[in-house]
Amino acid sequence: MNEKKYQPTAILLTHAHFDHIGALDEIREHFGIPVYLHEQEASWLLDPSLNGSQFFQIGSLMRMKPADHFLTNEDQMKIGDFQFQLIETPGHSPGSVTFYFAESAIAVSGDALFQGSIGRTDLPGGNHAQLIKSIHDKLLTLPEETLILSGHGPVTTIGEEMDSNPFLNGF
Repeated sequence: MNEKKYQPTAILLTHAHFDHIGALDEIREHFGIPVYLHEQEASWLLDPSLNGSQFFQIGSLMRMKPADHFLTNEDQMKIGDFQFQLIETPGHSPGSVTFYFAESAIAVSGDALFQGSIGRTDLPGGNHAQLIKSIHDKLLTLPEETLILSGHGPVTTIGEEMDSNPFLNGF
């Protein structure tokens, strides 16, 4: 599992949908590291009806151990050697967050913003209007050169999405 001998410091969850937590407990236990998750999704790791695993034919219902730490406010954070800003970006799910590393001009957006698209809002707790507002008010205010590392698909930038994302045009 760890041929290069890297030692992660923590697991930062942008949200708790099944496709983002499948190996959570295995990785947490292997490396002996804590899990961070927004408090609004505290029960999602334990509940297949909330994390979405009961709605898809994925083989089993997912029930993970609770997170070790709950994120509650937008704030500057430091975990190990990493300093970043927590940005609440609800809409894809109620506790969706983005981790913004200003020094590197990188935002880990989970499933809020993708190259040419946005996150789905048809799963439990999803809200299209709230997602559009989160993207407009929180993400599109970041510097245009900020790289967006989403939960799925290629890397993009804030500037590219401002110019060409069809879900954001006209807002």
